[in-house]
Amino acid sequence: MTAPYVCADEIADAIARGRPVVALETTLVTHGLPHPDGVGTALTLENEIRQGGAIPATIGILRGAIRVGLTHAELNELATTPDVVKVNLSNLAATVAAGRPGATTVAATMFAAHATGIRVFATGGIGGVHRDAGISGDVSADLTALSRIPIAVVCAGAKAILDLPRTVEMLETLGVPVFGLRTNEFPAFYRRSSGLSVDSRMDTIEALASALRTHLALGLGTGVLIANPIPASDELPPETYEQALETALSDAARQGLRGRGVTPFLLERLRALSGGESVRANLALLTNNARVAAELARALAQSR
Repeated sequence: MTAPYVCADEIADAIARGRPVVALETTLVTHGLPHPDGVGTALTLENEIRQGGAIPATIGILRGAIRVGLTHAELNELATTPDVVKVNLSNLAATVAAGRPGATTVAATMFAAHATGIRVFATGGIGGVHRDAGISGDVSADLTALSRIPIAVVCAGAKAILDLPRTVEMLETLGVPVFGLRTNEFPAFYRRSSGLSVDSRMDTIEALASALRTHLALGLGTGVLIANPIPASDELPPETYEQALETALSDAARQGLRGRGVTPFLLERLRALSGGESVRANLALLTNNARVAAELARALAQSR
């Protein structure tokens, strides 16, 4: 491993020995939750992964390097530094070259994880096709990353603010398989079901690991989306979800928001309109995804 990557000793040793490792992103820490909630959530997810028998590798950009396996102090540094860049594939190189601090999105985390030999990544929900994409052309780089980076992404589907039917269609077009863990339907983030089908259903972690190993061995070149629904006890009630989402979308349209500002605005409006229930549900699905990712990484490591 060479610069601009700096891999924590624990992570480098685990990868070299074939031990289970799970990657985590940092936009949650810097852009998703206020400080110190973001750092606290990141540490909770790391602890969940350790309890699941795997090693967490939280990824971020500091001092001109992509750091794989941030320390607690580095997480705090990232969370408290002003103007942290939200890093995707298009601005990753420029951010590193400029020595600016950066928080990795799904796409950037996938790239860094794969580059360092990590095969499993846990997140909340992926980006996808926005509802006004026909006008704005706004399609998340997460889909591009999934089409060309062979890594497993454990998530609760795509963010609820997106056009889920077009997102699922785009995943199929790009050749990205969607494996549903104990579900036949693509999850809708805060809700367990979207009415859209997954490509294949797996009812055990062992079956999931076997399908993932085969996908990687075939050299198909794409990532694999592991659709893991939010626990039933934590999903938002349909009336709360639908009313808050409709209002948030109307507010965004009225303000003429476009591009990278749309998602943070909508998530904050959902938080306010749901009385904080969307944040509670988000934390529950994040923890659930971290748990499943640890189990999957462990099953993959045992099979080697």
